[in-house]
Amino acid sequence: MANTITIEGEVRDQFGKGAARRMRVAKEIPATIYAGGNDPIFVKLPMRETTLALRRTNALFTIKYGKDSKMAVVKDVQRNPVKRIVEHIDFYEVKAGEKIEVDVPVFAVGTPKGAAVAFVDIQQLRVRASVDALPERIDVNVDGLQDGEKVFAKDLELPKGVEFVNTDADESVVSVEIPEDATATTAVSAEDATATAAGAEGEEGAAAEGDTDAAASDDAAADADKK
Repeated sequence: MANTITIEGEVRDQFGKGAARRMRVAKEIPATIYAGGNDPIFVKLPMRETTLALRRTNALFTIKYGKDSKMAVVKDVQRNPVKRIVEHIDFYEVKAGEKIEVDVPVFAVGTPKGAAVAFVDIQQLRVRASVDALPERIDVNVDGLQDGEKVFAKDLELPKGVEFVNTDADESVVSVEIPEDATATTAVSAEDATATAAGAEGEEGAAAEGDTDAAASDDAAADADKK
């Protein structure tokens, strides 16, 4: 079984905004564990430890409260819209070996060729996997890909036991393109180079005409002296 994050909590019997405020002052987070058709379990968890654990995507938790414990995954996290502190967490209980559906974030790794940049077309993919091996992320290798190339869902190699849910195999997951601003910059640079070259040619031409006019003036002056 994959490693789980164990958190020591306590059963709570106080509810409402006032109770939640007092828990936050005490550096605790109110949480609810939904256990299938059974009554939910209300607990309070240590704020710092739990907040750090939430950084892991699709983490598997063992939540202890008194003499009991539950294995669970995060269902929902409520945060303060301004301070961004965690105000409440909903968990749901799972069993060892059980398969569940989760959303997994997609990341492009590697460096495309030239000025091309990788764009993630699908930010999250829905997969089904055992709770013992829930993927935290899906990395898509774009190293060496060129402008116009794409990586489709069917091209991805998922970990053993993990399968897509409601994902079109021909759907583009990552696209490699040269950004429009980069193309515009290249075009402007080319225009500048052309304008500079044209300006140089114009200056050279003007200089050459000036030399010709000067030579003609000298010849005229010489003829006048002879007369």
